[in-house]
Formats: sequence, C-alpha cells, structure tokens
Amino acid sequence: MQKIPINLAAAGMVLAKDVKADDNPSSSPICGKGLTLTASLISRLSSMGIQSLNVEGHPVKIEGEMSLDEALAALEKRFSKVADDALMLRLKEIYRRQIVRSMGDNNG
Repeated sequence: MQKIPINLAAAGMVLAKDVKADDNPSSSPICGKGLTLTASLISRLSSMGIQSLNVEGHPVKIEGEMSLDEALAALEKRFSKVADDALMLRLKEIYRRQIVRSMGDNNG
C-alpha cells in the first residue's frame, strides 16, 4: 500500500483504503477499498478536496522513497551483524514480509 497525492493518481490504480472526507474521518466512505480508479473519479475526488489516496502496491516512485529492492537491501544491511542470532533472523523475516506486503511484489 502506498499513500500518494491525488495529483499522482492514475486510472487503473486500486484503492487500498476507503476514501473519507479529510475534515471528518469518522464519516461514511466516499469510495470503498478495492475500487479501481478512473480519470473521472480522480477528478471528482480532487474537486471534493481530497488531497491523498491509499492505493494498492507501490505504483508511484516518489523522490526520497526506496524501491522494493532498495528497502530489502537496507534490511539485509541492518541485520548483517546478527546473522548468527536466530531470534534476530526471525525478526528480520517479519520485517521483510511487511516490506514486501506494503510495497507490493512489483518492485515498487
């Protein structure tokens, strides 16, 4: 899942979370999770004042963000000094799965 500014949203992206009005997050959803975006829907959401969307995968490369490969390489580096500690290796695997789940399997 990736949170992106609405101006980077594109038709075909799929919402990973419900879209709610920014001023009232406890309100009913405007659009539901799993909905595929269209150009007209993005335009409508923008005109309603929605500034960002949570989309599935990691479809947009935003300056300063790591790709999936870069994030996994950084994880390996962080855990390189504890390669003989079974508990730390288990923790590294939990982090690895979370990174892959949040960024998607499509290399960012």
